[in-house]
Amino acid sequence: MRYNLAMQQGPFCRSAAFYDVDGTLIRTNIVHAFAYYARNQPTLLGSLWKTAQTALSVPMFLVADKLSRKLFNQLFYAYYAGQSEDRLIVLAEDLFEEVIRPSIFPGARDLIAESRRAGCRPVLVSGGLDFTLRPLARYLGIEDIIANRLEFDRGYATGQLGRPFVAGATKAQILRDFALQHDIDLAQSWAYSDSYSDYPMLAAVGRPTAVNPDLRLRAVARSYNWPIIDLR
Repeated sequence: MRYNLAMQQGPFCRSAAFYDVDGTLIRTNIVHAFAYYARNQPTLLGSLWKTAQTALSVPMFLVADKLSRKLFNQLFYAYYAGQSEDRLIVLAEDLFEEVIRPSIFPGARDLIAESRRAGCRPVLVSGGLDFTLRPLARYLGIEDIIANRLEFDRGYATGQLGRPFVAGATKAQILRDFALQHDIDLAQSWAYSDSYSDYPMLAAVGRPTAVNPDLRLRAVARSYNWPIIDLR
């Protein structure tokens, strides 16, 4: 499958392609990732407790996500408190093989390959955790990752995120900072997302694209005549 990016770039291309991950390139999300960690605690009792805790917290996560993606991230990642950094990183490889890799949308790799042929520098932009994204980035051949980072104290997660938070409107400023640092022209760059919450990120580039969009993003994309594609 090929996606016409309608771009003609010369040898000194300074464009990037920024990809949201959950719902855009893969069908799973950060709750699936945490559920995997919850099921794989060092002890059976710990696994049962974390799994039950996650299930009982889903309604709260849904409400927080509706109110603010930043609030959702702050509440959600508090559940990682006390987790061993070494174990989280090791399990990230198994998480990728068992959960993330099977959930990659069929058209995701083709879209990234087309962007690369058009001269774009591919970048993953996600509210997920950096160590859970590294195996996916490696699989997709992407070097640049913009993601949330857990803070650790003496090798254990504090439940706090490092700044800046990667969520909602902050993604736009993070893209601008990345572009400034790497000499990227945002006006000639692309951004891809499935969610209306990423509207600021999409609006920050000259070539936004709605991918598997939710109803609100689909309506916005149609009103602005943005491309709409389905990778499923």
